[in-house]
Amino acid sequence: MKRNIAIVYGGYSSEAEVSERSLAGLLTFIDSERYNLIPVVVSRTEWSAVIDNVHYPINRTNFSFEANGQTTQIDFAYITIHGAPGENGLLPGYFEMIGLPHSTCPSLTSAVTYDKFVCNSCLRGYGIKMAEDVLVKRGDNIDANAITQKVGLPCYVKPSGAGSSYGVSKVKTTEELVPAIQKAFAECESVLVERFLDGTEVTCGLYKTSKRTVVFPLTEVVSSNEFFDYEAKYTPGKTQEITPARVPNDVRDRVQAIASQLYDLMGMKGIVRIDFIICSDGIYPIDINTTPGMTATSFIPQQIKAAGMNTYDVFTEIIEDIITSHK
Repeated sequence: MKRNIAIVYGGYSSEAEVSERSLAGLLTFIDSERYNLIPVVVSRTEWSAVIDNVHYPINRTNFSFEANGQTTQIDFAYITIHGAPGENGLLPGYFEMIGLPHSTCPSLTSAVTYDKFVCNSCLRGYGIKMAEDVLVKRGDNIDANAITQKVGLPCYVKPSGAGSSYGVSKVKTTEELVPAIQKAFAECESVLVERFLDGTEVTCGLYKTSKRTVVFPLTEVVSSNEFFDYEAKYTPGKTQEITPARVPNDVRDRVQAIASQLYDLMGMKGIVRIDFIICSDGIYPIDINTTPGMTATSFIPQQIKAAGMNTYDVFTEIIEDIITSHK
């Protein structure tokens, strides 16, 4: 009998639109001959299975639903919500409470990696090379001069808990800092001001099962915009995404080794993607994505193809390993 796999999409943030695109991708990446794939939308107004455009309310006690007089039990939840509540640990925590295996990291790992300042501080504590940063919370008195003296100019201003480059600005003067912070507050209650890293941006996807570690080829990111912002990410022709990345083999190996190390340090699970800047003075992690985009043009599908692998095989391996090891 086929397992019922819920592909959980939507969410509470500006990234809901990206999540819908990832749903469309996953419906083609996961083997529908092997699994029953059931889209489940989670938003502030509904939790529903969506079958043939009909919405069937989810029973939140056990994540089942009734359709045509029959109850469908879900065997596995593939979370593709980028942002709250999927990526910040809330939904993984819910699935852990009801005992349903899911695709993403444990709730604590998700929460820590989602908050950029907390994640940076945690990695710094492990001795990982991280960019200098300053946290600003809503209501703080903002001393722009003190901040720019610490992190330098130019610098990046980012919501501490958001993705897809929403609310991110590259600041070149002290006068631009406060408006950029206010822009970021539209996405999050806390904002990270981070030192600009001048180097080559690459991203590394990977996953680990009980039997093996798979680290995909690196993708080099070359944006025609000022930086890899939302427009550059989702507008065709705005960015070159080069897989495998044009970096020396020894540098590639070091980036992949750091990605694998971070996976273990943070207790990750499933497919993750870690972004880096390769600078003259070292390799800096800049973001950990525990629910990476799964659109047709996203990095992970590109890297799976470059590795000579099949998406059906990759997702089947991950799903079956998590179900088998689920306690």
